[in-house]
Amino acid sequence: MLFAAEPLAPTIESARRVLKKYYGYDSFRPMQEDIIQNILSGQDTVVLMPTGGGKSVCFQVPAVVQEGVCVVVSPLIALMKDQVEALKANGISAAYINSSVGQSEQNNIAADCLNGYLKLLYVSPEKLLSEGFLNLLRRMRISMFAIDEAHCISSWGHDFRPEYTQLRVLREQFPQIPIIALTATADRLTQRDIQQQLRLTEPRVFLSSFDRPNLNLIVRPGQDRVGGILEFLERHQGESGIIYCLSRKQCETLAQKIQAKGIKAGFYHAGMTPNQRAAVQEGFLKDDLQVIVATIAFGMGIDKSNVRWVIHYNLPKNIEGYYQEIGRAGRDGSPATAVLFYSFGDVMSLRDMLTKENPNLTQLNLTKLERMQQFAEAASCRRKILLNYFGETLAQDCGNCDICRNPPTTFDGTELAQKALSAVVRSRERVSISLLIDVLRGMRNQAVLSGGLDQIKTYGAGRDLPYLDWYSYVHQMLNDGLVYIAYEEGYALKITDIGREVLQGQRTVPMKKFQPAEKAEKAPRGRKAAAAAAKAPPVTREAQLFEALRTLRKRIADEQGVPPYVIFTDSTLQEMAVERPVNRVAMLGISGVGMKKFETYGEAFIREVLAHGGNPAAQAELDEDGLPDHLDPDDFSSARTVRKKPVKEAKEPKATTSEVNGTAETTHQLHRMGLSVEAIAQRRDLAISTVQTHLTTCYAKGLELRIEEFLKPEDLAEIQTAQAQLGSSPMLRDLFDHLREKYDYFKLRLALMYFKKLRGE
Repeated sequence: MLFAAEPLAPTIESARRVLKKYYGYDSFRPMQEDIIQNILSGQDTVVLMPTGGGKSVCFQVPAVVQEGVCVVVSPLIALMKDQVEALKANGISAAYINSSVGQSEQNNIAADCLNGYLKLLYVSPEKLLSEGFLNLLRRMRISMFAIDEAHCISSWGHDFRPEYTQLRVLREQFPQIPIIALTATADRLTQRDIQQQLRLTEPRVFLSSFDRPNLNLIVRPGQDRVGGILEFLERHQGESGIIYCLSRKQCETLAQKIQAKGIKAGFYHAGMTPNQRAAVQEGFLKDDLQVIVATIAFGMGIDKSNVRWVIHYNLPKNIEGYYQEIGRAGRDGSPATAVLFYSFGDVMSLRDMLTKENPNLTQLNLTKLERMQQFAEAASCRRKILLNYFGETLAQDCGNCDICRNPPTTFDGTELAQKALSAVVRSRERVSISLLIDVLRGMRNQAVLSGGLDQIKTYGAGRDLPYLDWYSYVHQMLNDGLVYIAYEEGYALKITDIGREVLQGQRTVPMKKFQPAEKAEKAPRGRKAAAAAAKAPPVTREAQLFEALRTLRKRIADEQGVPPYVIFTDSTLQEMAVERPVNRVAMLGISGVGMKKFETYGEAFIREVLAHGGNPAAQAELDEDGLPDHLDPDDFSSARTVRKKPVKEAKEPKATTSEVNGTAETTHQLHRMGLSVEAIAQRRDLAISTVQTHLTTCYAKGLELRIEEFLKPEDLAEIQTAQAQLGSSPMLRDLFDHLREKYDYFKLRLALMYFKKLRGE
């Protein structure tokens, strides 16, 4: 049964009820509520939010609470299919029309739209612009137009699609209907172009943080890529991932080598037939294939939430494409890894390709390639570079990239930066990188002389340094957000607010000394050591239950012919494994379990929890409906607040170090020696999340940790206050949301365990 046809007043309160009832979440993520309020007010809206940040909810929830149909323009069939399946699984009526849908079915869908049954209709831009479909739209009651992947409309963007530019017809023919534009990848210029191309009327722009702190960013030298990938797969057994290659031949060859290691892998590229590509994609979505080796033709719109890693075999063409591709990992918010193999040979191959690809955009594409190259060669926090590219600043280094874990030697480059920034300002911010360097070095070429740049005060101020040194330092300034490139103004450099602070002496600039030699560092250990480090961590009760729940999810998904994550995401299963819900109230309290999914799958998953040591006593305390006597079965929103305190297990005696599993013991010993989590992860060649699991396991067993290394007294006080506000036994997701994602799950677990120890529990 689909519930979406019931009338709801279009208010933020009804939106919250929809979020709980259909999606299973108690509160919106940061910024989602503000976006939804703006949409409900009828204003045009631009949403810039990273992949996995929850863009879809921003228009899906308002679509349910408003009258009429939300028409969603989406560029790929796979994207439409996935989102519609997920909506139906949640109990929301939705459909899609594209080239894969027959005329008879299209007629039925049109009738559903006209009768007010459908809440969301997904359509390709080509179909939308056809005269027949426009006639249908004129007869429908439309709540809004949602333009997904809106960066495709801009010729300045990395994925420009000419058919998107015709979407301005929506404003021309439906001037009163609000338009919502959404994208995960758009720099300053593309953001502005989206508004102009769609003819938006005084849109409110919501720029969410582009930060994906759960992504571990790594760049490795291009030597022995195949060997490095095989070692990586040994350390990440059973985890789904995507490997991007530049050529079709690379895809097929690498897939064969991975298959030879007994790993279920497939390849995907444009040279395959549509049926072949569809079969590979379906196998990956359904977890029948663990690894996909693909060209960039794969992945756009894929909503698979449990991709744990993405590897780039070659350097991407630009930062937008790279960011979009790594964003396909860790969409559920759990730790994930992005590895980029880099060599200067990739740069030369791409320069040649881009020069031939589109002569009209050669300069733009080569400039963006240079930024991608500088990211790969960077000496500063990689996450800062990504965020600066999209106009966002990060106050501190991220601590979750290879540069932060192994910082290079730097020097005070403030004076160098001030010389360059002064030259930018005195040239009225009209010089490109190469012209700026010519000015600093005192060159007397035509570009310098014709512009009168030999007359400015900083002309020749950097003549003591060669061109390549200045080239490196100016790009470090770009990466650190001191300047940015205005592509639409002849690639002129513009100074930022941070740059002005440096110029005025209010901020210092650390720089890495220029080294012309290409990186040639090897992996720190050989294959035997890597294989030893790849040994699985101890299998906990939570891990056992998680695997059992995942197996159950796969069986149900296969029976229904849908991807497993449509049933429940990995993060929802992980919460089930921790909380062990054995009744209706507890299961509805799990994030991601809405009413429709509980009615469809709840009993099966509760039985699985009980089969793995769930708490039958808790179930015995409930009435026949699986609810406490005083709770109305229809009051879903209060399910979490009336959760009864779980039955306490018998206290375990304090454990000695020898009683803790060996691999966790080793991690704990390194912690006692004073090593940080990052240092332990590097030394043992483990994921940071694995090290954190080891430490929490040891702490739970009674071994001591340096809590102050992870949580300051004020942090503990803030978490304790939040715990008191939410009740004595809040779930981690509740705390995480309540504290606005300020503390990760590792810190929250440690804090709750610390409080228990203080109480003597």
